[in-house]
Amino acid sequence: MRESLEERACDLAVYIIENRATVRAAAKKFGVSKSTVHKDLTERLPHVNPGLFAQVRALLDLNKAERHIRGGLATRRKYSKQK
Repeated sequence: MRESLEERACDLAVYIIENRATVRAAAKKFGVSKSTVHKDLTERLPHVNPGLFAQVRALLDLNKAERHIRGGLATRRKYSKQK
């Protein structure tokens, strides 16, 4: 069971890096919860593959910095469809 958790953490990291995906998108793709993705990437991955973790951390930080913009755009689309 331990190997599958570590493999999943690496697979999630590779998916997020290749697709510049968010935690939510990765969770949907792999069929797990957002909290599982976050735990795999922040707690398990640094012990398994520190180099991959550094790349993912940079992308997660970027996504966190941009999320308020994506939220505003989603709200704009929502209300423009209603008119």
